[in-house]
Amino acid sequence: MYNDKQKRSANWKPFHAITAGLLLACGAQAGASVTSPQIGQMIWSEEFNDSTLNTATWTASDGNGCQINLCGYGNAELEYYSPNNLSIVDVPFEAGTRALAIKALRQTIGSNVFTSGKIDSKNKVQVQYGMIEIRMAAPNVQTGLWPAAWLLGTSPQTWPRNGEIDIMEQGHKAASWQTAGASSPNNFVGSNVITWQQAACVPGNESCAASTAWQTKSYVVTPTSLANRFVKYRLYWTESEMRFTIIDNGVERDMYNAPLPVNSTALQAPFYMLLNLAVGGNFTDAANASQVTAPLPATMYVDYVRVYQLDGKGSVKVGNQTVPEVAGKFGVFTDNTATNAKLVAGTSSDIFLWNGASSGAGNTPPYEGSNVIAWAYTAPNQWFGGGVQARQARDLTNYRNGSLKFRIKIPANVAFKIGVGDTYTNQNWVNFPANTTAYGLVRNGDWAQGSIPVSTLIGSKVALQSLLDVFMISSIDGSLPASTFQFALDDIVYDSGTTTTNPPPSQSGPTSVTQTSSTTLQFNTTTGSWADVHYTVNNGAQQNVRMRLDGTTNTYIAGGLKIGDVVRYSFTYWDTARNFAVDTAQQSYTMK
Repeated sequence: MYNDKQKRSANWKPFHAITAGLLLACGAQAGASVTSPQIGQMIWSEEFNDSTLNTATWTASDGNGCQINLCGYGNAELEYYSPNNLSIVDVPFEAGTRALAIKALRQTIGSNVFTSGKIDSKNKVQVQYGMIEIRMAAPNVQTGLWPAAWLLGTSPQTWPRNGEIDIMEQGHKAASWQTAGASSPNNFVGSNVITWQQAACVPGNESCAASTAWQTKSYVVTPTSLANRFVKYRLYWTESEMRFTIIDNGVERDMYNAPLPVNSTALQAPFYMLLNLAVGGNFTDAANASQVTAPLPATMYVDYVRVYQLDGKGSVKVGNQTVPEVAGKFGVFTDNTATNAKLVAGTSSDIFLWNGASSGAGNTPPYEGSNVIAWAYTAPNQWFGGGVQARQARDLTNYRNGSLKFRIKIPANVAFKIGVGDTYTNQNWVNFPANTTAYGLVRNGDWAQGSIPVSTLIGSKVALQSLLDVFMISSIDGSLPASTFQFALDDIVYDSGTTTTNPPPSQSGPTSVTQTSSTTLQFNTTTGSWADVHYTVNNGAQQNVRMRLDGTTNTYIAGGLKIGDVVRYSFTYWDTARNFAVDTAQQSYTMK
């Protein structure tokens, strides 16, 4: 499924990647291969057997993409995704099977004349390595339907740098399935992996998205139509290889001719899951509603999603891995200001100068401390810009009622704007006109401080809970500088205006350990619901165990230990009061 986080050029074409190239449940095994896999225990599953969708695992989409400033989800899709198009039902063509039903309808909502359904596990369940198996049945796709089961990387980088893994897609353009020798689009199914590659940075593909499906076989032609019958799709995934297969009537066939090398670090990170049934779009031959010939209503069924260990590898992480920053002061770039937490350039953040043709290193001394962001503008009438980007997304929701404060030294006659951006590619900017005092910034050419309310800074689109570009500065179109100058930034800090906040979920929870003998350690929680413990001994293989629940107390006893062993552990548990899963911070205990 083409990613819904990034707009594409109308002339976009995928390019074959030229280069080759959250925790482990068990230790890696030498010589492991996805072509001769050792499939271990199932470590997570969604069976879709409940009466309704499990919202602790899945989020239902509600919109046509315009709500995230990406109408058509970057693919010119024609549907409006509605939670009403999702249900758990008895499968009509397979007695005794309950499944997720995603239904596409001819139904008008706003400007969309189709509705359908889509779910994702973002911030709820993430998978890294292992064997993922999905049992599903597609509808009659004809022209216009686009069922997909896929993954997106949890990296804070925007698409395609975060990576996309398409386990299965149907509904390809006729040029694809006819060339492959399929009798219809219902006999043709494919897989794909998309990453950022320098070789793909060409005119018409400004996102630099490299698709392995371009000029590479990545599909299976089935002798029998896939419409309204179950097959299994598998992804075998290690840190070095990926293999995609379909199991049809007990026969497993490879999508690709050979395993794909993992040629991007993005593909070594955790991913979250998506299931959807799109209508129309760039992937299909239906650019408008009149070109959709697939019979509607149409239903895609998903019997289950299961994750297994593969050659001793594989993990599933539950809960939101982005913890809100504690209220108070959060430093973007500062030496001396007291903060609750702060970014450090080169360690937890990067400083980017965007237009090297107009700007370079400057020589302005710091406002405070020993570090400064100093640039020299050297090419009049050209644009300038740069910023500070966090290496992982930051949740600054506790700063919504606060302000962004920054020191700047820039000539008074230079207009500029300050902005921020989130991991969904949304941005917002605040203008500072030349020779004008705005947001407290006195324009006298010397060091001065601006203070922008965070609510103004983020506007209506930027997701404060997933901030990536935490500070940006740029020239204003139509007001480009007419002469050279030096400018510098320092002491950039978010200030919540209060020091009271709810404790972050990862630090909360009734958890403890008790050494019960010289060789045993008992893990304890009092959550009143399920709980898992994750632990290692002396940095060995991680163990992931569902704890025993008696009343409101969860326990698990680890044995075979000895004095001096260092046990590192964390918990995942269901918080019944707040109705979501919580991951605690990792702690350690040394056996005595």
